[in-house]
Amino acid sequence: MEIYTIQKIYEADYGCEENTDGIEKAVLKLIPENDSADEEFVELTEAEIAEKGFSEGKKVCFDAAGNLLKYVRVVAAVVKDNTGKRVFATARGYGEFKGWWEFPGGKIEKNETPEQALVREIKEELTADITVGELIKTIEYDYPGFHLSMDCFWASLTGGTFVLKEAEAARWLAKSELADVNWLPADLEIIDLIKENLS
Repeated sequence: MEIYTIQKIYEADYGCEENTDGIEKAVLKLIPENDSADEEFVELTEAEIAEKGFSEGKKVCFDAAGNLLKYVRVVAAVVKDNTGKRVFATARGYGEFKGWWEFPGGKIEKNETPEQALVREIKEELTADITVGELIKTIEYDYPGFHLSMDCFWASLTGGTFVLKEAEAARWLAKSELADVNWLPADLEIIDLIKENLS
């Protein structure tokens, strides 16, 4: 999958050579992150651009159907307890997926490594300190409005206790309990790998 940055959004008009449907559209100039790919030009209405949250400097990608999606890169911590038999999960406390379960984490900020972002996000959202272990898997998942790229790491609690600042609930889940909660679709992709690693 190619990732692009929106370098420029040219104002909507009727003058685009390939605009044959008579609808006023803006042109997005996309620059690939990978040098082996070519730059792309995409026509969208200003309403579509606003709805999808596109702006200059944002990262985007194409889904399998050729639709342009916002590209969101995040990290998630699969924190094991001291026994190695349970993992920590939280229920989202806001937004469209309020009440769905996930492994805690968040977005990677500029100039952060995934590991640094994970330590910061857990401190901000749960007030605890963690040590980040090895990468379990990077999940690539197309939600209706965006593409999610999520680096999932093993982690352990090394200081403090988990205090919920944004989540509405939390649980330590044993292997036999992983199916008891309603996982976000992207997080569900990693459940089988986690089961294999719980004693």
